[in-house]
Amino acid sequence: MRIARFGTTWTAGRNGGECVNDTLRWCVLIPCLNEEKAIGRVVKSALRLGVPVIVIDDGSDDRTPEIVNTMPVSLLCHAQRQGKGEALRTGFREALRRGFDAVVTMDGDGQHLAEDIPRLVDVGKRFPDHIVIGARLLQREQQPKSRRRANAFADWGISWACAQPIADTQSGQRWYPRSALDLVELNAENFVFEAAVLIAASREKGLGIVSVPIASRYEGSFRLSHFSPVRDVMRIAMYTVGRVFHYGSIRASYNRSRAQPLVIDDSYSCRIA
Repeated sequence: MRIARFGTTWTAGRNGGECVNDTLRWCVLIPCLNEEKAIGRVVKSALRLGVPVIVIDDGSDDRTPEIVNTMPVSLLCHAQRQGKGEALRTGFREALRRGFDAVVTMDGDGQHLAEDIPRLVDVGKRFPDHIVIGARLLQREQQPKSRRRANAFADWGISWACAQPIADTQSGQRWYPRSALDLVELNAENFVFEAAVLIAASREKGLGIVSVPIASRYEGSFRLSHFSPVRDVMRIAMYTVGRVFHYGSIRASYNRSRAQPLVIDDSYSCRIA
């Protein structure tokens, strides 16, 4: 992979030397909980990509499943709320059962745009041994300060546990290759599951992580986040600390997470704020 320097980060160029695999079968996974205001337009935008869409309803008590059920998607419903981790796990299992090579996840509240997905897919195909994160590096002034601080703390700790630097570890818009889907049975729940996949994929599967810059979207039309900057960050922190000690080489892992450059794909012309 050819690496070109971009400011204080590193950038993977479009001609990175990897072959594009156009035979990969992939789908979109959308976990959701009480998203009746947004889920219709989110699913419709994903359908315009022309790939299968799987929606996992985590025990909504509003009209979310009713709305989704009118559209040509696969709808999997939990009888009661089990958390985002279990919703993703259900989606991963279904994708594996159907033989997909990769999935793209996006949240059901409208913060992620389906229009960004082709860029994640392009990078994922060119760099098959990587998870690709839609990192909210653009228009970050829209992020509430408390959320920005919580995300920065999570990035620092999870990067340490992964022994590689990662931009926006809390973004739910990601490309997961098959090797990452195989981590479906990791013992982690709720929002911890997404961190657990990053850590295990890095340390046990040897996967790299590439970030594709996307915009931060926190307009007032969004419902309150299910993510708690205090409770969920503490859960993630406790899990991450445990993983740091589990893998050992604590100082070396930290040094690697700080010394290596962030990998940002430059397919899309942007400046990092």
